[in-house]
Amino acid sequence: MEYVTAVPHPRSEAPGSARAGRMSLAVALLCGALGAAVALLATRQRWSEGTATVAGGAFPLTAKGSDVTGVPAALAIVGLAALVAVFAVRRAGRFMVAALLALSGAGTVAAALLGASDSTALDEKAARASGDTAATVDALTHTAWPYVAAVGGGLLLLAGLLALRYGRLWPGMSGRYERGGTPRPRRRTRAAVDPDRPEELWKALDRGEDPTGA
Repeated sequence: MEYVTAVPHPRSEAPGSARAGRMSLAVALLCGALGAAVALLATRQRWSEGTATVAGGAFPLTAKGSDVTGVPAALAIVGLAALVAVFAVRRAGRFMVAALLALSGAGTVAAALLGASDSTALDEKAARASGDTAATVDALTHTAWPYVAAVGGGLLLLAGLLALRYGRLWPGMSGRYERGGTPRPRRRTRAAVDPDRPEELWKALDRGEDPTGA
């Protein structure tokens, strides 16, 4: 008695791939949009504060994220644009845009962490406030906002990694106009106008058609 081993058909894996594509797409969109928004919001907040000695007294100084470094905000915008562009390209182009998205996230994280301990912006403000180019900020403290910006960059990085891994399963901008990879059928041409029926001639003229067919 012979036993026949059933071999799974390749199409049986399609539902799993489609499900993974939909799930990864939803997570990437959420992470990318949220990450860019968080990074941009964090750069508008206070990152550091301190004092400068002016006329024998302490003069308070603060520096926002955009004062410390403009890199996180710029890369967040680039990452958001790359997230949208992923759906406008295919194959190698999609891979390159996904890589740009991931690099934007990684760069945002690095710039935010470097800015978390930077005092250059406050030193410059202290020099202007005191009129002494050699003056530096005193009692320097940093807030948690640089690390919030780093979290936003991490979300962008995750979105880029998901695009690199699952981007080939995601639809393109024209995907909703096609079904099963086949082009939409052409519209049927209008039937020829019967020259023996005057009403059809007038209707053709109203539509801007040539009833003679020339």
